[in-house]
Amino acid sequence: MKKPSPYLTFAGAMPFVLSAIFITIGIDAIPVLGEIGHVLSIYGLVIASFMAGAHWGNHLSLADDNTWAVKLPIFSNIIALALWLGFLILSSAGFIWLLVAGFISMLVIDYGLHQAHIINNEYFRVRKYVTIIVVVALIIAGVQL
Repeated sequence: MKKPSPYLTFAGAMPFVLSAIFITIGIDAIPVLGEIGHVLSIYGLVIASFMAGAHWGNHLSLADDNTWAVKLPIFSNIIALALWLGFLILSSAGFIWLLVAGFISMLVIDYGLHQAHIINNEYFRVRKYVTIIVVVALIIAGVQL
């Protein structure tokens, strides 16, 4: 049986896409959930934190002499804490742009992990495509908020 992770990863991009579509067509809020920019910010924070946690988890299986064993826990903590503080301090629009930087940064890290043969081709390919989808959706939303 094939792992569900690629499908779940693409499905996880859908709230970003839907939020960008809603903002574009003038839907400002979702009943029960609230204002689209706030909902998108919270969802983005959750997903980015999850991804930073995946980087943390990757470092646990690396040998102590692997440079990524030191870099990953530091980078993952910096990204997660910067996004959390940004969420608390910035407007929804400002935070959306911080999310763009965060997702791109994590893709750059994944590129390094791919080059170091820590993550495989299939995982990196999925991450690359989903990050492009997410970043484009966030840019569309960020321009309009």
